[in-house]
Amino acid sequence: MAKVVIRKESVDFLKTLSKNNNRDWFNEHKDTYTKAHDNIVAFADALLTELNKHDNIETPSGKKSLYRIYKDVRFSKDKTPYNSHWSGGFKRATKQLRGGYYFRIQSGNSFLAGGFWGPNPNDLQRIREDIDLNYEDWQKLLADKTLTKTFGKLIGEQLSSAPRGYAKDHPAIDLIRHKQFILKHPFTDKEVLSPDFMNKVNDGFKKLRPFFNYMSEVLTTDANGVSIV
Repeated sequence: MAKVVIRKESVDFLKTLSKNNNRDWFNEHKDTYTKAHDNIVAFADALLTELNKHDNIETPSGKKSLYRIYKDVRFSKDKTPYNSHWSGGFKRATKQLRGGYYFRIQSGNSFLAGGFWGPNPNDLQRIREDIDLNYEDWQKLLADKTLTKTFGKLIGEQLSSAPRGYAKDHPAIDLIRHKQFILKHPFTDKEVLSPDFMNKVNDGFKKLRPFFNYMSEVLTTDANGVSIV
């Protein structure tokens, strides 16, 4: 497969759209949108091919990975109809493989991310249970040099205080308060437009794997290590 690069025009379209975020302008520039969208689809398709060389991805195509540019504004204060970024997410296959890959392309705010955006109550309880029992393993995992160099610290929404059943002075209370478990790596506009951008994104996704592997084991077993899937 030929190397796919993000075209400057694909990013410039978003910059112009952010200044003209209305249906009339968008409809007048639909051809420009289509060309840019096709470029992002091709990039996502190529990225999916690379991902499947080292992981098992359920998402069937690059196009299916992409989020719509059309916004749902029903419950939003911001009524502009279009997103001013390209983004896509890949779901790992089977119940044994947990974690999701995500990328965003937006001038000044491009990044890859991975992790657990919205664990259901049972999964969140199981994660907290494991942190409680094995917090030293968690601290060692998140202090890994490769992980911290690439992603920095774990991010995501947190409770303002200790969840019910956990002491406020627990040695890992900062982790236990997490409701989301996300790792993120930013890119400059120059990196996004470079010929090796896809390789950088794919390499970043590879570096998420130790985190995903640990979380997958936690979420597919009980506290005694017995499979629950």
